[in-house]
Amino acid sequence: MSNWSEMDTYVKQWIKEAGDKVRESFQTELNIQTKSNRNDLVTNIDKETEQYFIEKIRSVYPDHKILGEEGFGDELESLEGVVWIIDPIDGTMNFVHQQRNFAISIGIYEDGIGVLGYIYDVVHDELYHGQKGCGAFMNDYALPKLEPVRVENAVIALNALWITDNRKIDPSILAPLVKDVRATRSYGSAALEMAYVASGRLDAYLTMRLAPWDIAGGKILIEEVGGIVTDLKGNELNLLNKSSLLVGKPSLYNKILNDYLNKG
Repeated sequence: MSNWSEMDTYVKQWIKEAGDKVRESFQTELNIQTKSNRNDLVTNIDKETEQYFIEKIRSVYPDHKILGEEGFGDELESLEGVVWIIDPIDGTMNFVHQQRNFAISIGIYEDGIGVLGYIYDVVHDELYHGQKGCGAFMNDYALPKLEPVRVENAVIALNALWITDNRKIDPSILAPLVKDVRATRSYGSAALEMAYVASGRLDAYLTMRLAPWDIAGGKILIEEVGGIVTDLKGNELNLLNKSSLLVGKPSLYNKILNDYLNKG
């Protein structure tokens, strides 16, 4: 049996130590590279942070598996056993250009079920964390269950790309939603946007393409406060594959799914 309380203590220590190292890096020159395209950046800090977590996990939990964005973990074909899903810096573009609006994200799953979730806003020293069945927190503050909100009063996270010409979705599908809600925001970090939904700073978040490490920690947090996390068709997420994402307060989630995404 896994000792989740012990694991939680370790993760909180490691994530704060990693955050200290990231903040120290603000005074140094970054080694910046591109991955799939010019907007897909990776730095030496992304790589060093992931390697730091892997070294710590391997030293204490050598039988656990690790799925990390930068590829230093394991090649996984299933989520059997205990799996750590890590994004060392979610929002690397923001990290490089702004030195804010990025986060460290960790989700720990057992046989495909999310048990422990963490999103650490390094700059603001805000650690969102939760355990399945025990609620979610921001530092020591217990996050309340999400309250219903009407579409016209909702603030949602949505990248402007998805209401312009793109290869993922007809922009006319989401344009009415943008017109109907109170406001839209885009922070450039899926982990932070999910943390903001969990904490009530945002009411919903939707996007066309994310990887498992973008989602894994936030999914646990949102579900612990009563939110819903699926793809844009309402399907359960497969955390071994890339996916679209729709998260939000239940009534608003259902409204967006049924009246906008699946209208007609």
